[in-house]
Amino acid sequence: MTTLALKYRPRTLSDLVGQEGSVKALANALKRAKESGRIHQAYLFAGVRGTGKTSTARILARALNCAEGPTATPCGVCDPCRAAEQPDSSLDIVEIDAASRASVADARALREQAQTRPAFCRYRVYIIDEVHMLSTEAFNALLKVIEEPPPHAIFVLATTELQDVPDTIKSRVQIYPFRLIPVGLIEGRLAYVCEQEGVPAEPGSLRLVAEAGQGSMRDALTILDRVIAAGDGQVQEEAVREQLGIVSAHLVQGVMSSLAVGDSAALVEACRELASQGADWATFWRELVLAFRDRLEAEARANRGPHELLRWARMLNLLLSRERDLRDSSLPRVVVELALITAAQLPHLAPLDALVSGTATANPAANPTTNPAPRPAVPAAGPPSVPPRAPQVAPAPEGPRRPTPTPPPLPAPAPPKPPAGAAASPHPPIGTSAQLRSACSEALRLGTGLRALATAPQMATDLAWEPPVLRFRFPANVRQTFQDFEREKASPHLLAALATVLPGLQSVAVEFDGDGTPAAPERPEDRLRQEPGFQELLRLTGGEVLEIRKDG
Repeated sequence: MTTLALKYRPRTLSDLVGQEGSVKALANALKRAKESGRIHQAYLFAGVRGTGKTSTARILARALNCAEGPTATPCGVCDPCRAAEQPDSSLDIVEIDAASRASVADARALREQAQTRPAFCRYRVYIIDEVHMLSTEAFNALLKVIEEPPPHAIFVLATTELQDVPDTIKSRVQIYPFRLIPVGLIEGRLAYVCEQEGVPAEPGSLRLVAEAGQGSMRDALTILDRVIAAGDGQVQEEAVREQLGIVSAHLVQGVMSSLAVGDSAALVEACRELASQGADWATFWRELVLAFRDRLEAEARANRGPHELLRWARMLNLLLSRERDLRDSSLPRVVVELALITAAQLPHLAPLDALVSGTATANPAANPTTNPAPRPAVPAAGPPSVPPRAPQVAPAPEGPRRPTPTPPPLPAPAPPKPPAGAAASPHPPIGTSAQLRSACSEALRLGTGLRALATAPQMATDLAWEPPVLRFRFPANVRQTFQDFEREKASPHLLAALATVLPGLQSVAVEFDGDGTPAAPERPEDRLRQEPGFQELLRLTGGEVLEIRKDG
């Protein structure tokens, strides 16, 4: 029984689909050969599998040897044309599989055989498939005969790995590229085949088959043959999805929607459903990436803002970066769940310009480009009286980096402590130690470059707010761990972050258990950091202290 891929194999140049450039060039070459009697004798067809390289080589042999040729439209009824239908039975069309005949001895035998004149036809055509498999010595043996072939010999080389063919061979042949066939053209060809075979096809089913072919017409026809058998003589979308392991489009769209709104629970449930269906994770990942690509294209065509486009682009980039991990992992479900949950958090992130300007809020609803779902500034574990981070309060001079038009000559490092009884502060008092720890941790986590210090309030054995000083006490055995925190305690960035939840903060004190003394004696650089004028200079310029040296 003949398969569809063989039955509908191209037999003329006009039958080739998706290779218009190469078809036009070959047709013109054959036309000039008819007029002048001269034709190039060495060709190299390069492209991925199933795009028509070997079929085109056979078509070229028929076009050259046709009784009316050389011609781009062979008659198909003369003896040379009929012989080209079955190259194995023709003495003048020699097909060689270089994958099994790659030795230098085979190449020398071919070189000697090329001197023999054709038996019945005008030219003897040598079709060498998978030519990149030849050894270096075999290529060298063929080099001379390809450069100066006998007048009756035509060489057609075919390869899927053009980069593996030596440059010395490339320089002596005409190279014709065979591109991936667009999905639309494959779908049209499949529809034609189904019409010729009398096979009904459901709407959308042939599109899935065409996409599964990945640019190869032969692969698509082979898949169609299998799907027809599975569908009892019909092409049904359900049978296509089952045979190819493609998950339902509804599920893919549901996962994409959950990613867009950051619904991690829905993503975990979708992964459970995929596992229960026995879905192929790599196929699902491909479908999801393609759906994201289509969504990104739609957003770009709709002229969305840069934040919205970057948000979709970042999620798509994250999905693409996990593709290799998915292929190599023995636990693909874990890779998929981890990547999806990570991508789901991207909508919650504030835009970069908001972070730079200091206007980013912990609540994504305040930003039109982020997910409208609210997000608390302080972990929910604390009592409800924990004060939220409030960027709208007047910051201390060491607050976020916003240049002031007319800075005072020597501003104080922080605004003066409000007098007793003043009720102008918008911050409610921090009642318990747990509330104080949570608020300080969240402030450090959201501060610029301070995320690594966010665990310090939770690790402290004692945390006391004694306005205008915040006192930390740590166990003696963690002195090395928190040396960065000790060194940065006078940093204006750290003080500004903590001042968002502790109005009036002027300094931070760090002590360790065991000796009851500060962690280290005050150093000259510490005194310099605490100078009001120097702190204001750091705040205005956004600078940091990298090194302090003493002249002389």
